[in-house]
Amino acid sequence: MKVLLDTCVWGGAKGFLLNEGYDVVWVGDWDTDPGDEAILDYAFRERRVLITLDKDFGEWAIVYRRPHCGIIRLVGFRAQEQGRVCSHILKTYPLELAQGALITVEPDRVRIRHPEQ
Repeated sequence: MKVLLDTCVWGGAKGFLLNEGYDVVWVGDWDTDPGDEAILDYAFRERRVLITLDKDFGEWAIVYRRPHCGIIRLVGFRAQEQGRVCSHILKTYPLELAQGALITVEPDRVRIRHPEQ
């Protein structure tokens, strides 16, 4: 599975996910941060699941109906936990992500918003 990590996601999560066999790009490796809209467009063009801490991507996807290939938003996790949590969600919800779901992950719950048909 192809993944794009937003700059706000801990850079160490990239190494964790690479070791798990994922194809990972981290925006933190880019020369400049192009902004949320460009990041979402890149993720869609490259067919990557976007992983972020930023709730603005959900607004881009839902309110502005921007196309995407699934979005995972992490809430309330320490940096060192992020890679493990991402891997778990990617393994547990691949079908939902492939269908364009927005998944919000908190330590005590997972919320899935399926795309509107």
